[in-house]
Amino acid sequence: KKEKRSYLAVDKEDEVIGYVVPVFRSRWLHGFNNFVVSDELFQQCENLFDCFILCCFLHKIHEKEEFQKKMNPDSLTHPPEFIVKPRGQTVWEGKSVTLHCTVAGWPKPRVAWYKNNVLIDAKSHPEKYFTESQYNMHSLEIKNCNFSDTAEYRISALNVKGESSAFASVIIKNGFSPEYGVTFNTTIIDKFDVSFGREGETMSLGCTVIVYPTVKRYQPEIVWYRNGVALSPSKWVQMHWSGERATLTLVHLNKEDEGLYTLRVNTKSGFDTHSAYVFVRDADVEEEGVPVAPLDVRCHDANKDYVVVTWKQPAVEGSSSIIGYFIDRLEVGTHHWTQCNDTPVKYARFPVTGLIEGRSYTFRVRALNNSGVSRPSRASDPVVAMDPSDRARLRAGPSAPWTGMIKFTEEDPTVGVVPGPSTDLAVTEATKSYVVLSWKPPIQRGHEGVMYYVEKCLVGTDTWQRVNTGMPVKSPRFALFDLAEGKSYSFRVRSCNSAGVGEPSEETGATTVGDRLDLPSVPGPVIPIRNTDTSVVVCWGASKEVKNLVGYYIEVSVSGSDVWVPCNNKPVKGTRFVCHGLNTMDKCVFRVKAVNAAGYSGSSAESEACIVKASIGEYSVPSPPTGVTLQERVRDYMVLAWQAPANTGGADIKGYYLDYRTVKDGVTSKWHEINLQAVTGTSYKVTDLKENVFYQFQVRAVNRAGISESSIPTVPLECKEWTVAVPGPAHGLRVQEVRKDSVVLLWEPPTFNGRSAVTGYYVDYKEENGKWRCVQERSTKNTYMKVTGLQEGVSYRLRVHAKNLAGVGGPSKATDAILAETRPGTNEIVVDVDDDGVISLIFECSDLKENSQFVWSKNYEAFTDTSRLTIQTAAGRSRAIFNDPSLEDLGTYSCFVTNTDGVSASYTLTEEGESLSLNLRLFYVNCEQFSAVIPFKSEMAIELQEKGRVRFWAEVGKFTSNCQVEYVFNDNIIHEGRKYTMNFNKTTGIIEMFMDLLEVTDEGTFTFNLVDGKATGRTSLVLIGEEFAELQKKSEFERAEWVRRQGPHFVEYLSFEVTPECDVHLKCKVGNIKPATEIAWFKDGIEIEEDDEDCLCLTVPTIAQQISKKDAGVYEVKLKDERGKDKTLLNLTDAANSSTELKVMSTEHGIILYSFVVHYIEDLRVGWLHKESKISHSDRVQCGVTGEQLFLKINEPTEKDKGKYAIDIFDGKGSLKRVLDLSGQGKNTDLVHHRARVVGGLPDVVTIQEGKSLNLTGNVWGDPVPEVGWVKNDKPLLSDDHYTLKFEHGKFASITIAAVATIDSGKYALLVKNKYGTEAAEFTVSVYIPEDERHVLGRGNVATITDRCVKLSDVFERF
Repeated sequence: KKEKRSYLAVDKEDEVIGYVVPVFRSRWLHGFNNFVVSDELFQQCENLFDCFILCCFLHKIHEKEEFQKKMNPDSLTHPPEFIVKPRGQTVWEGKSVTLHCTVAGWPKPRVAWYKNNVLIDAKSHPEKYFTESQYNMHSLEIKNCNFSDTAEYRISALNVKGESSAFASVIIKNGFSPEYGVTFNTTIIDKFDVSFGREGETMSLGCTVIVYPTVKRYQPEIVWYRNGVALSPSKWVQMHWSGERATLTLVHLNKEDEGLYTLRVNTKSGFDTHSAYVFVRDADVEEEGVPVAPLDVRCHDANKDYVVVTWKQPAVEGSSSIIGYFIDRLEVGTHHWTQCNDTPVKYARFPVTGLIEGRSYTFRVRALNNSGVSRPSRASDPVVAMDPSDRARLRAGPSAPWTGMIKFTEEDPTVGVVPGPSTDLAVTEATKSYVVLSWKPPIQRGHEGVMYYVEKCLVGTDTWQRVNTGMPVKSPRFALFDLAEGKSYSFRVRSCNSAGVGEPSEETGATTVGDRLDLPSVPGPVIPIRNTDTSVVVCWGASKEVKNLVGYYIEVSVSGSDVWVPCNNKPVKGTRFVCHGLNTMDKCVFRVKAVNAAGYSGSSAESEACIVKASIGEYSVPSPPTGVTLQERVRDYMVLAWQAPANTGGADIKGYYLDYRTVKDGVTSKWHEINLQAVTGTSYKVTDLKENVFYQFQVRAVNRAGISESSIPTVPLECKEWTVAVPGPAHGLRVQEVRKDSVVLLWEPPTFNGRSAVTGYYVDYKEENGKWRCVQERSTKNTYMKVTGLQEGVSYRLRVHAKNLAGVGGPSKATDAILAETRPGTNEIVVDVDDDGVISLIFECSDLKENSQFVWSKNYEAFTDTSRLTIQTAAGRSRAIFNDPSLEDLGTYSCFVTNTDGVSASYTLTEEGESLSLNLRLFYVNCEQFSAVIPFKSEMAIELQEKGRVRFWAEVGKFTSNCQVEYVFNDNIIHEGRKYTMNFNKTTGIIEMFMDLLEVTDEGTFTFNLVDGKATGRTSLVLIGEEFAELQKKSEFERAEWVRRQGPHFVEYLSFEVTPECDVHLKCKVGNIKPATEIAWFKDGIEIEEDDEDCLCLTVPTIAQQISKKDAGVYEVKLKDERGKDKTLLNLTDAANSSTELKVMSTEHGIILYSFVVHYIEDLRVGWLHKESKISHSDRVQCGVTGEQLFLKINEPTEKDKGKYAIDIFDGKGSLKRVLDLSGQGKNTDLVHHRARVVGGLPDVVTIQEGKSLNLTGNVWGDPVPEVGWVKNDKPLLSDDHYTLKFEHGKFASITIAAVATIDSGKYALLVKNKYGTEAAEFTVSVYIPEDERHVLGRGNVATITDRCVKLSDVFERF
């Protein structure tokens, strides 16, 4: 039966866009579809009616052509276009916001969301973002908004035709305005605590809310959350507000109800919250050993006859591992549950097929092990079996009102069309129980509904078998069951409708039936931390290899019982969990396992035993951190630092938490957490701040006992970039080794260095009510200092200044008051040398806590080379043993005991001291009972000598007369002989080895091994690759030159000169000749005679103007006797033809193009061309002749000067053209663009007052990096106390003149040079003396130091 025609006009997404009125179709025209119209046809029309019929016919042909054009896919493609753009929104903090938009385009565009141009990965942060794309409608949901979500969001749509973007701003308001002209204060009392329930029970949570002042009929907004997701009233959740008390009732508890519950009371004046965890235990099992019920059953990807069911595995598997799961379904409106699978499935995911379109279903899951089947889970929410497009239209509601548009078209031309093949067929899931296929509907399918037949083929055969023979499927997804495990199959799909069955799709690749279980890896180490009398905080390392993590289950066991009980019955995503409901004083161990859809991971290693008791008692929370200071600030972040708590509470500080709040016009907002994970250091970079906004910060410390009180809030700090030149304050001040007359202060360098690197520190101290005084006269580069000369019984405070070339920065936060006293029982580090000569440092402490540790350091820094010392600790005694004592071990060794009241001590080992230095000196006088390292003054080096001889040498520092040297090449010992000559001068300590000739086989590593008693030394030189090849080449050249010089040879090669009488002399200079030496002159290969032995000259008897072409030629001189021979050539041809190739040379001002001629005559005409155009003379471009050199100078070349250059030389008879290309890349172009030059930064003139400091920086360019030098009045400058010369990062050359005087006036220049050229940037410095010079104060006054910094604003603007 023919389907009833619909007269609704729809687009590609089946959206109604208008109405269709069918065009009248004449039977008379039915046979003229292929009729050809000509002019004669109009002439044959006998009446008006025939003309009318013909016009209708032509209109019909035109409409058919237009319809065929529209059916062409290429004509439909167009770039993405935003039909509805996302709109900016402003929401309150804690709310959620969704951005919507609609995008058109063909092919269908791919979209991506960005936050401040950073891609949003919603899959990695499902708790924060949720994206959805259906039928060209796209949305981004931002959950539980906070201040950091304020940003500009962008959606980008892309297809093959182009890209388009749309923007929307989201503003999160964290301030609250008065409501009804009243500011409400909210307080929550009678709070619900951590609660425990059992499946099937009913639980109520409640709090009393007091809102002050009381306003009649005013009701605050009450919102309940579970794990951060707002709850809504449902069958399982009921909410009630009585006017004072908020109550949440959980009806018939299930494990899905477990989680962190939060009550939030909102008013426009602010909000208040309270949270507590609710645990739901499993109901008693009906049969011993069976697993408990699965949880969190959900439905996904619902279609007309297909839905995917997922669930989470339970915490308890029972007496044996879970074998699989059964899935049951229930049609809404009935009471009979039907099992969907006959074979248990291992994955926590199953495709259910065979649904009836239009009906609703719910699902539940049961777990199976060797003991039986568990109780069923809570049923899922109902889901309707229907086409996703129909579901989307139902969600969207009624369509837009009719716009009045009517579309005329012919009757449906696609009725009765057999559908084409489906596309994008793929295997989305493959297990031993089932295989899931998905595909896209065919493009050619008419307007009828399309159904599908699925076919399978065993790999290796050509037989295709239809799977669903009884009924074709309606959804573009299908699950195949009952496949042979271990066999490989291919699949294809055929589309069908009332017109017939279409062609098959492309087949899939071979798919092997079997479980591919990507189980999670075992979680990391588990660390329990005491919390309360009934709870323990458990932390663990995340699983490193896991796909689609569901969460973690934590299990607890009383030590020794081997009975494991789950702490949570719903998986948790984090790596930290508070286990409640434990028995006080039980000694418990914990383990963790991860779970995903594939199953459980192995259990982690058991934790250390932890006693369940409150941490307060033996331990206490630490005191608040102090001295919160601003270290650096930029436009969008600040760096904060603070001092560790003075009292750690007897336990290690695990980290710090930071809070912030905004300040506007004196009004502060609520405090907000900055970091969710504790910061281990005493500094932190706070990011995503707003420029020019004021913030306050506070810090809290945490140890195993809990979190401390907050530090004193900072003053309001404005977030804007620092522009000062001096460094910021040091931070992290702490004291050690407090004695009656001294104390050791340690600190961390400032985060902000200012305009240059930090060069030193000053330490100030003062008595409790005294004035600040500087400890030292000169700055120290160390980050520690021992302050001596204190008065016993007096309290002191300390602070630190950092300095750089610009001056001294502000002070750090001062330490707390420190009482100078040596407490009773204080021990010092002692040095011990036993009978075997083993040297060690010993420190004892009698005030140890349970978890106290001895921490050793050298020069107050952690050991970088642990091989030097061995630490042994037993009871209250720690010993640091020197493994191999040497000069490297000299320094200050300190030991600090953690979790004590500052127990620490130090000992300094010097070369002039006792103990260790004594044993070192004994070594140097040949005491062989100690082992040491022989020092070298100079490591092995290489030197090339005459005849190509190679010298390897090194210089030993300290040794005895018994010292022996072993010469090694490539791990083989070599000895003196024909190839090697060796020498060790024990007077000078120089070791030498000579090689007469460097051969190819000599590439490798040369080593000198020294043995002096038990002391050893070693120095090596690696000679391989290009370095070896270059040295070998130089050695061969030097040897060849030496051989040449043994016989007659040319000292100066053949050249010419023009005398004042205009004679042309050809001359050369020879050496090492004898009377028997033959000297022969040749011209063009024909010998000529000459007798001068020392300076051989050939005079051409003509003046320059009369030189004829017959004098031109190639002149040659040869020397020969029994010792050897040598020769030299000179090409003396026509002036034009004798010119050399065009070359380029770089100078400090630019480049020079040049060519040499053998001799230059006045009639020689020279022309220069650039890009085939004649070059005009100017101040920047000049050409001329110097001697025999023809040149073209280009000062300060630019990009426009690239191209081909040519010189055209004409001598009256002939011409010659030489060409040089400077347009591309190569050595010649490198001379232009890579030559060294100063590109800016230096002024022309600097005027400065006497006594101030001058700092100038020039920006340098060149490739390779240039050599840099400074000159004053044409004399080189060297770096010393007065002049500080630096070259940093290969780009910035700086000069600093400390305390300038009138003698510093003069002409200065910055010289830069590399292989492509040199350049000098000159400037003048003028120093003047003020009429009224102020008194210069000492360093202790920081303001005076700042005043002494010269302010060259006009100079710095050029930096």
